[in-house]
Amino acid sequence: MFGRSKAPTAEEATAVEASEAKTGGKGRPTPKRREAEKGRRRASTAPKTRKEAYRSMREKQREERTHQMAALRTGDERNLPPRDRGPVRRYVRDVVDARRSVAEFFLPFALVILVLSFTSSDQLRLAGSGLWVVLVVLIILDSTVLIMRLRRGISRNFPDQPRKGAVPYALMRSMQIRRFRLPPPRLKGRRRSGS
Repeated sequence: MFGRSKAPTAEEATAVEASEAKTGGKGRPTPKRREAEKGRRRASTAPKTRKEAYRSMREKQREERTHQMAALRTGDERNLPPRDRGPVRRYVRDVVDARRSVAEFFLPFALVILVLSFTSSDQLRLAGSGLWVVLVVLIILDSTVLIMRLRRGISRNFPDQPRKGAVPYALMRSMQIRRFRLPPPRLKGRRRSGS
């Protein structure tokens, strides 16, 4: 009833294989190695001299710094440098920025003390020296309070996060003038109750 289809003979099979070999089985001939490698090459080739390598490395570093500085100015978490990245560092910045610290006024007071120390009046020079001692003592006391508050808050809020370098980071940030801090403060500068 139904006719059986014949199995292809050996000659027919070879003819099919030969036609596939000509077209590559994909409708086009297989490219030569030289052409395939040319297509795989990237647009930028390896530098030929040390000078070129150094120049391209500097260009790449300059680009990275530009991206990081833009991230620091805007507070973009994804592109911040490793020093400022992560939830612990964000918490540290928020604690430091939520309060005024004595250390942020160090530079203006140091300038006043310097001017007083170069006056001709002995009383003004003595007052400058006394101000210097008072300023140092106040900075030490304020920094001690900040460190205790930070350690308590970090251990309570981030028990599993690495905390290495958080305290020096906080001290350095507290010494910067608020207007020039990067990333910029997210909180207004006022004392918070219980942090």
